[in-house]
Order: sequence, then structure tokens, then C-alpha cells
Amino acid sequence: MTTLSVLDLATVGDGTTPAQALADTAALARAAERLGFRRFWVAEHHAMASVASSAPPVLIAHLAAATSSIRVGSGGVMLPNHAPLVVAEQFATLEALHPGRVDLGLGRAPGTDHLTTRALRRAAALTHDTFPDDVVELLGYFSPDRCAHPTPTPGPGYAPEVWLLGSSTFSARLAAALGLPFAFAYHFAPRLLDQALEAYRDGFVPSAGLLAPRVMVGVSVVCARSDDDARYLAGPSALQTLQRSVGRPGPLPRPETAAAYAYTPSERAFLGDALAGHVIGGPETVRAGLEELVRRTGADELIVSTRVHSLEDRELSLDLTASTWAAAAGHGMAGGSRPSLDSRDSLV
Repeated sequence: MTTLSVLDLATVGDGTTPAQALADTAALARAAERLGFRRFWVAEHHAMASVASSAPPVLIAHLAAATSSIRVGSGGVMLPNHAPLVVAEQFATLEALHPGRVDLGLGRAPGTDHLTTRALRRAAALTHDTFPDDVVELLGYFSPDRCAHPTPTPGPGYAPEVWLLGSSTFSARLAAALGLPFAFAYHFAPRLLDQALEAYRDGFVPSAGLLAPRVMVGVSVVCARSDDDARYLAGPSALQTLQRSVGRPGPLPRPETAAAYAYTPSERAFLGDALAGHVIGGPETVRAGLEELVRRTGADELIVSTRVHSLEDRELSLDLTASTWAAAAGHGMAGGSRPSLDSRDSLV
């Protein structure tokens, strides 16, 4: 059974604030828990006007306290920005506070521009790739058998579930060599999906924590009551993708702004390629798209990212996605019964 999870970026929409975006993320985490999603991840980005999740460990602590059963974690922490010891202490603390609920997804990219990377004081990230060594060092801090100095406190024995994230074959091969679960970022790097998963499965070496390959695929999903409604709600994400590509970043546009934008033929062609892997439509369209992705990849888990302007539309998209997936033959949501958002108490 392929389970569903949620990736959120604490989206700052046009006319809103980072504080509201963070409050919306907490509300969405509670909604995802009620709907039976397996886990709720937030991603590290810096110096981006549309993303408020610049400090995943802080936000994860808040989300864990705001929920009771859903797994919470990073999708991911960009390890080149941080000393492995610091990350180990942060996530061991989270695991000690919320045992059995914390995930540590690790990314290789800095998640920002070079100037910001320098400001993060990790100059090595600009000169050579230390990611494999950093991952091994980080894993060592969680080992219950660790006796070397330094030994973080908490650390040994307080291990989150560690995933490697990637958009190419590099992290796929590293995850395979280390016997770690692997999550592929299909939502923004669709072309290398099949090659990366093949490299991961072919090279997998069983470890004490994982005896067989375990694959998660990240996918952008906008689900609404009809295909037309979904395309309208997905417009802001498409327009923002175009704006970023020409160096005009900003908050996520409103849907009416995106609908009024006059795309040139070349812009439409660019977006057709950039958004080729997105699943956008009514419940039946989304279910078919997700089922096809599972058939193609054999994924153990899909983690859905929904970039729309309002919290209400994000909640509706998760609700409809969960409903249509639970109804699909041979599939079901992890976690048992799934109450509808239409009958819930206020999540805000």
C-alpha cells in the first residue's frame, strides 16, 4: 500500500505575512493529521519572499507540539548550510521531546543563492562537496554505540528517521550505499526520476536500520472539485515559476493575478516543460495521475506539495486527495478512519 504524506513550504502569498504563513502551516499540519496522512515535512529555504520555512527545526518543534500523532520532519534540512553536530543536537532534541515522530530529511543543495550561503557561514559549500562525509558524521552522532568525543547530548539513542533527498542520481547512490531511505524531488526535477530510482534500488546495501530499499516520491498536487477549478488555483504557482526563472521572485501571486497574465508562446512552452510532472485536476484526474506515478515508480510513499494561495484551498486539496486515494482500489490512507474537513472543528 502506497501511503501519502505532505510537504509544505510555509507559503507567503501576496497580501499575507510570514507570520500568517507559519500559522497556516500549523493549521495545515493539524488538517493533515486528521485526514490520515503519514507525515508532514517542511523545507529549508533562505532569502525567498514566498517561503517562511527558513528554520525547519524551530518550525518542526512547533508543529510537533500542535499535533499528536503525525510524523513531522524536514524535507529537508540543507546540510551544506550547517555543521553536522548542530543538526544532530537539534534533531536528537526533537526526538527526545517527541519520541518516534521525528524525521530528518537531508538535502545536498544549499537551498539559496551564493551570497546567502556565505552569510550562513558555510564557505566549504561554495568550494567543494563535503556532503557524503557530513552525512556519515551526522549519522555517527546518533549511534547508540558512540563513545568518541564529541558526543552530543542528547544524541546517541535519540535518532530521528533519516532520509536522503535528491533530484539527481548522486544522492540516490549515496542513500543506497548507506542503506538509507530515499526521497526523489519529482515535483521540480522530473527528468531524472527513473534513472535515480534505478540507481538507488540497484545499488542498495542493507543496513541495521533498513533491510530493503524504501522510496518516496515528491509530487506537486492541486486537487479541486473540478479540473477547471484546479487549473485556476494552480495558476499562481505557474506564474511564480516563470517569475523566478527571469529573476523576479516575490510572494505567491493571487489566482486572479495569474489568470489575467498574458503568457507568450515561449513562456507557455517553458512552463509546459517545467510543470510536466504536476498533478492538477478534480478528484478523478488526481487519482489517475497518482496511480500512474505509483505504477511507474513502485513508490512506497508519495509526498504531495500543494502551492496555492489560500489555506482554505490547500486544506480542500488535501481533503479531496485523501478521499480519492482512500477510495482507489487496492489503496488506502495510513491511520484508519479519515474525518472530513467539512465537519471538523476550526483548525485555526
